[in-house]
Amino acid sequence: MTASPDLGTPTTTALGAAPTTIPLSSPPAVADAFDSTAFRAVFRRHAAGVAVITAAGSRPAGFTATSLTSVSAEPPLLSFGISTTGSAWPTVAEATHVGVHILGEHQEEVAATFARSGADRFAPPTAWAPGPYGVPLLEDVPAWLVARVVARIPAGDHHIVVAQAVAGAPEGDTARPLLYHHGRYNGLRH
Repeated sequence: MTASPDLGTPTTTALGAAPTTIPLSSPPAVADAFDSTAFRAVFRRHAAGVAVITAAGSRPAGFTATSLTSVSAEPPLLSFGISTTGSAWPTVAEATHVGVHILGEHQEEVAATFARSGADRFAPPTAWAPGPYGVPLLEDVPAWLVARVVARIPAGDHHIVVAQAVAGAPEGDTARPLLYHHGRYNGLRH
């Protein structure tokens, strides 16, 4: 086995050569920047579940997210991305806890309301109540969590928020999920 001058010399284990890592501080050189329009077009083709993230502040704040990810079961960690130019960011940037609401296919209007710029997202017909740690909890969602924020990581024009679940419940296992694909909300089809 030959060593790569950039990656170092591989070590040998009982299972063969150990994987070599590329240091994050020295990414490979890229000749041209990738077009952000093409990047967005690729992700329009990626179907994603729809969630609403909420936080308490001087006024409740919330936004629609398709970037929700389960990170770890032990401890129970999740992550989501939030735009630093969005109206919810100042509240989420200061919040100790957030609410995570998994939307059902019957909640397309809820998703649209929390995605709409300038909307009073917590005005009727949005049904909600304060939950643990004062986090606004939406009613009639298939599942919800309250999570303690453990990290906010800058990532381009967004922050990745990592949070540890501290409360929550699946409210109905028969609810079908709301999905977002190619710029539209959709239900799951079999």
